[in-house]
Amino acid sequence: MSIASSKTTSLQAYTMLVYRKPLHPEFFGIEGRKRIQQDDFEFEGWIFPGGQLSRFQSGNVTICEVVTDQVESLPEKGLVANLPCAGERDFENTFGDAVTYMTTMQTETLSDHLYESTYREMTQHARESNSLVVRSDGASRPEMSVLDIQRYRTEVHVQGYHLRADCGLVLRTQSMFRLGVDEEEE
Repeated sequence: MSIASSKTTSLQAYTMLVYRKPLHPEFFGIEGRKRIQQDDFEFEGWIFPGGQLSRFQSGNVTICEVVTDQVESLPEKGLVANLPCAGERDFENTFGDAVTYMTTMQTETLSDHLYESTYREMTQHARESNSLVVRSDGASRPEMSVLDIQRYRTEVHVQGYHLRADCGLVLRTQSMFRLGVDEEEE
């Protein structure tokens, strides 16, 4: 396999799946989790090597977002969206009349020098923001996944970063779970 096809394969492996139901932890090798309990909603974020899961629940509405390069073992029941992560992509959906969900994702393939610089910046960011982090040793350079979660009164913002050394890949996701719907949607 050539280097170019290896880079393409690694990039194309990442997918974001959005469910309208919770997923069981047994599907993931969870290495870190953060839970937020508010009066009107509950949120839980999980991080695992090369991936993340965010679950937002309010009343009988549940949204579960998964970013992974291992989709084969995940269920299809309750799946709302299956979004390849290559390039740039946006997705928005209203769940019931109670929750607005928006996400955007972007991938970059960086040179060795830029990858190493980005890795150092993300290490610093993760430390300063008290993010969930998973590190591993890639074939030639270290790899890392970061899940940065901010809580607000009626919403949760989640930023995910996944750095893959085999191809210099940086995948960035930004998602928002918000109680209520946008006025222009009503």
